[in-house]
Amino acid sequence: MEFALDDDQEALVELARSILADHCGDDQLRAFAASGAPFDARLWQLLAEAGLIGVGIAEAKGGTGFGMVEAALLLECAGAALAPVPLRETLIGARTLIMAGAMAGDAHGDLIAQAASGKAILASACDEVGNAWQTPAMQARRDDAGGWQLDGERSAVAWGMEAQALLISAWIESEGGAGLFVVPADAAGLDRQAQAGTDPTPLALLTLANVRLPASALLDGGTGPADLLRWHVGQMRVGLAASQLGIAGEALRRTAAYTSERVQFGRPVGSMQAVQQRAADAYIDVEAMRSTLWRAAWLIDQGLCDDAEIAVAKYWAAIGGHRVTHTAQHQHGGMGADVTYPIHRYFLAAKAVETALGGTQPMLAELGSAIATGAARRLSAIGGGFDAL
Repeated sequence: MEFALDDDQEALVELARSILADHCGDDQLRAFAASGAPFDARLWQLLAEAGLIGVGIAEAKGGTGFGMVEAALLLECAGAALAPVPLRETLIGARTLIMAGAMAGDAHGDLIAQAASGKAILASACDEVGNAWQTPAMQARRDDAGGWQLDGERSAVAWGMEAQALLISAWIESEGGAGLFVVPADAAGLDRQAQAGTDPTPLALLTLANVRLPASALLDGGTGPADLLRWHVGQMRVGLAASQLGIAGEALRRTAAYTSERVQFGRPVGSMQAVQQRAADAYIDVEAMRSTLWRAAWLIDQGLCDDAEIAVAKYWAAIGGHRVTHTAQHQHGGMGADVTYPIHRYFLAAKAVETALGGTQPMLAELGSAIATGAARRLSAIGGGFDAL
């Protein structure tokens, strides 16, 4: 099998790395953190001008084409650079809207094009306490006009204050299942309050009180709202795994460089056996993260949302990211605890990705459930929407 990147993928990675390197250096990230801005608007504009925000989105929808593998390559680069932009949520949110387009009569075409061009930010609000994303606490009911009424609360939504539209999961009483709704940020009855997390990503507390939405707000790829929600969560998990691969890989690279130069007892600490062994374990974790991520991303591009493969990728993103960034902190010694030194940013970023949409134990539970039933649940492409990507 051929595992090397093709020419287009190599060019994509080279372009992304070049732009990110020019705007996400250590000094630039330190200055950005002090600015108080929610995201780097200049970097976001440059990514849009280069067509990178539209990667994984069909050209006919305003994007630059390619699939989930290329989107994951881009997110890996952004993770390594700790790029302070809402790339993952916007990109995957737009892909989800495309998959629902065939059933919605392209009701969200303008929003997709705006997201692909960087003119609109999308946020994903599907995380639940206890990883109960399949049974969300948010409630959706049919209203008298044939539309929807949403009520409930969702906490710690990344980019929720900055988004022009939010993809929110809710329990649909009439169908006894969950679905995914597109909610405009200016919808009447939607209240957004800023929150802060452990890493610099801005968060929001969303409170929905009698929010009225049209019938097209419920996303359905043709096989039911629950399947479309599963596709969205699956792609988000793969996107998180790609970000974590970049974060952990760069943290390990920096640690190798630091321990090669840091001298103790008359020699570099990287020459000591205990340091080498732990670094080797971290390298194995990074490579496990890499192989499981590409397997899950490739399957999505083949039209399969494989719950087990995605759970494996997210499990390794959680456990691998945890171990690698702890190793990075430890092997930097006292510098690892210094918040003015860059390595702490990787620890905080990895922790946020680790717990999003299911940490280590929830992913093992989902994987165990798939094994216990004798086969992984696989969803093939829905409603023709996959081909549109």
